[in-house]
Amino acid sequence: MAVDYIVIVVYLAGMLAMGWWGMRRSRSKSEFLVAGRRLGPAMYSGTMSAIVVGGASTIGGVGLGYQYGLSGAWMVVSIGLGMLALSLFFSARLARLKVYTVSEMLDLRYGGRAGVISGVVMWAYTLMVAVTATIAYATIFDVLLDMNRTVAIVLGGSIVVAYSTLGGMWSITLTDMVQFVVKTVGMLLLLMPIAVVKAGGFGELKAQLPTSYFDPLGIGGEAIFTYVLVYTFGMLIGQDIWQRVFTARSDRTAKWGGTIAGTYCLAYAVAGAIVGTAARVLYPNLANADDAFATVVKEQLPVGVRGLVLAAALAAVMSTSSGALISCATVANNDIWSRLRGAVRGSDEPQDEVRANRVFILIMGVVAICTALALNDVVEALTVAYNLLVGGLLVPILGGLLWKRGTVQGAFAAVAVGSLTVLGLMAAFGILANEPVYYGLVASLAAYVIASLATEPTDATVLATWRERLAGRAPEAAPEPVEAPR
Repeated sequence: MAVDYIVIVVYLAGMLAMGWWGMRRSRSKSEFLVAGRRLGPAMYSGTMSAIVVGGASTIGGVGLGYQYGLSGAWMVVSIGLGMLALSLFFSARLARLKVYTVSEMLDLRYGGRAGVISGVVMWAYTLMVAVTATIAYATIFDVLLDMNRTVAIVLGGSIVVAYSTLGGMWSITLTDMVQFVVKTVGMLLLLMPIAVVKAGGFGELKAQLPTSYFDPLGIGGEAIFTYVLVYTFGMLIGQDIWQRVFTARSDRTAKWGGTIAGTYCLAYAVAGAIVGTAARVLYPNLANADDAFATVVKEQLPVGVRGLVLAAALAAVMSTSSGALISCATVANNDIWSRLRGAVRGSDEPQDEVRANRVFILIMGVVAICTALALNDVVEALTVAYNLLVGGLLVPILGGLLWKRGTVQGAFAAVAVGSLTVLGLMAAFGILANEPVYYGLVASLAAYVIASLATEPTDATVLATWRERLAGRAPEAAPEPVEAPR
């Protein structure tokens, strides 16, 4: 394992070096939070591919392939479909808004007053996504390197917190580019073909497994519908994804770079399902399907290659973790703390934006690590995150983009009713039940329509400003304060 350890250490050291380099470029709020809004097609598509294909897509995708065969790809396929829909239909308009958070978009569209409650819901979502990614370090380090769970979570989480705090979105973008290359080589070019060959080829897979393993719909219609509802729509409205959209240099970059990322996600989904199917032939009696990825890597790959594929798994987890972490900190600082601070003091006092966001990344990183140490079930934590996101925020966000009659009262009602319905039904039916998100969406939509129609239409001046921003004709914002050179 010495060579594998060396590969991992070099990879982790490289991530910290990228963080240090990014710190030199992050001297304004725009540079720190959205990489100055100037990523070109190559960097944008690479970093977007890295964040949409995370630890759940890698470890969870292989696990679903182990359980259901090729149809196990549907979870990750749903994520890819969401990325494609966002890129083709919404990303250009979102990039032109020149905002930093989903709550800022809601305030701009509805005329204010919807930001804090939507910020709380989005904060809970991004925090739980960061927590699930942090928990995944334990699975990788424990199974492959026999590392204590607590040490694994603290080690992996601390590295992500370190480079994210140092350089913000620039550091995350640079590390994501490395992670994109590593996971592409590790998963698509190494693990998938080696696993199939070790299992005897596709002919042997078909000979040893039930035909349902090769049925594209074998996982079941209800499961596919739920994946599309939760993950495809979740991709349309998540702060972690939107914050990457805001980094695009142009409308064209946002649209076509994101389309490339969505297509890459579809390919990754199929690769993960194939690896899981091969693992079923090689190890038919695993107690936990999520161990399929680590078991194949540990038992079937040669020295050195094993370290690279492990680095690929870490890359997938780290890209999700860092993206969720900076999004969580951005929402906590800009949508919650700054508003409450202004309300208490009665003014918006100037502050060092970069330093403030660094502090919040550090705080949210510590919170995520501590929460990950207290939790064990990744699936439950991720389900809570996406149920809250879709049930509470899908309707007011898409409603604001598609229905001009929607009002701030309707948005507030939709967020409150949808979120409370989801939480109540998760308590009644169980966290993993499908009913909470189904009924939460219906309740949110009803509240949005009824409250909007029962109140005065949004002020014409607010809608005019909104249309100007969507068209990219808004006046330039005032220059942001820049840190003194280090």
